[in-house]
Amino acid sequence: MFQKTLKTGILLLVMILIPTFCVSAQTSKTVHNQDELKSALQDSNVATITLANDIETTEKINIMRPVTIDGAGHTMKYVGTFGSSGSKDNTVWGGIYVLQVYKTTATIKNIKLTGGNAGLLVNGSKVTLVGTIDVSGNGFGGIELAQGSGVDQTAHLVLGENATLVNTTETSDKPTLWVPDDSDPAIVEKDGAQQIVNPDEELTLTEITELFLPQDNPSTGDLYWLPVILGFLGAFSIFGSFRKKIYE
Repeated sequence: MFQKTLKTGILLLVMILIPTFCVSAQTSKTVHNQDELKSALQDSNVATITLANDIETTEKINIMRPVTIDGAGHTMKYVGTFGSSGSKDNTVWGGIYVLQVYKTTATIKNIKLTGGNAGLLVNGSKVTLVGTIDVSGNGFGGIELAQGSGVDQTAHLVLGENATLVNTTETSDKPTLWVPDDSDPAIVEKDGAQQIVNPDEELTLTEITELFLPQDNPSTGDLYWLPVILGFLGAFSIFGSFRKKIYE
């Protein structure tokens, strides 16, 4: 009797757990349009969302949980309106970002984000960029690192594996990356090195690259004097050899 009851209990437990395991195993999903993208973002069992093709959106797409968005080389383009006037001009401010990552972590891979006021808002989140990220064609610039109302977390952007930023429409008033003046300082990271970007600071593609170039040691000037020292030693060696030949 006991063995029969035990077997029945185990069978019931297996029947309960199998559907759970099946749902949990669904870790990726391919989407074809805005509705499928939003549905996948609402499904916490989907860890990776891959674009099957270019997608047009009529609203800002919010990422509010850990997830990977793999553009697979495709484009996500905002085609809706801006501001209370319902303008189609993306230089009319409406707070429209093609993607907004809000108080969470996310990875964004190989995608073009275009058509919005900005391509990407990292709002109190840590976002890792992988592959080619194109933020051309947005009205105010490419990527904003910020803290919105009621957000305490620092905006943190990681330039991950083979990360390449592209912005063919970058201008002095349309930077590739910026921190608004009403936000706390943000972090930009590459290969484990972190740099602070201060409020009201705007960076071009070149300036983003320069963040991670070797800097002179301000106290000793080691890097600055190294070529001078090596040049002096080289010249002294040549002069010594020349002098030796004269007196031989």
